[in-house]
Amino acid sequence: MTSADDPQPSTPDDVTLRSDVTVELVKSSASDSDVLFAARVSTLGEQSIGELEKDPERSKGLINYLMRDRHGSPFEHNSLTFLISAPIFVFREFMRHRVGWSYNEESGRYRELQPVFYVPDASRKLVQEGRPGKYVFVEGTEAQHATVQDVLGDTYRQAYDAYQKLLADGVAREVARAVLPVGLYSSMYATCNARSLMHFLGLRTQHELAKVPSFPQREIEMVGEKMEAEWARLMPLTHAAFNANGRVAP
Repeated sequence: MTSADDPQPSTPDDVTLRSDVTVELVKSSASDSDVLFAARVSTLGEQSIGELEKDPERSKGLINYLMRDRHGSPFEHNSLTFLISAPIFVFREFMRHRVGWSYNEESGRYRELQPVFYVPDASRKLVQEGRPGKYVFVEGTEAQHATVQDVLGDTYRQAYDAYQKLLADGVAREVARAVLPVGLYSSMYATCNARSLMHFLGLRTQHELAKVPSFPQREIEMVGEKMEAEWARLMPLTHAAFNANGRVAP
């Protein structure tokens, strides 16, 4: 028996539907000067640490040279940690990026997962045209968008109801979670350096300046765009050189 003060189990009516992703920069040690002191150790030795006290603007040509000629290691001496909230299917794509990345995600084994699920909004292109490897996405009709909203919403409510029934019957969280779809929102910390982030952005965003075209799923691109905005603020010269040289990671 539960008291009035005990938390009540969720019901299907409590399901929350979202169309966004959130990205928060929670910790960073990243500046354009970090690239310069790392690069100049090859010619200045220990005196290169002095670059941290100088205006990096005076050496933006060096940053561009490193980017253009793909001398990549100086771009690794920095760190950015993001807190990301997105659907699970986004994270499964995200975690294909392994070099230069660290992840910790919330666990359905240790906590009851919350009833928050993804549905695309009206701006999301719904229809795929063309064959594999050579296709495009085009706008869906109002009827298709309505169907997506209705079907996903009903499916999520049924799945979360089943999850709650399993938990109420004493089934372990790590087993009960198997009924939940990949549209469920999760959260994770993702830590990277500028070089690994540039590689991610080169693959997971579309951009008019990209030398090599990419065709990411829109939902992971939304995450990439928010991460890029935070990184550009911290390392504007490096970000500018990335764009100027075709958005190819060095």
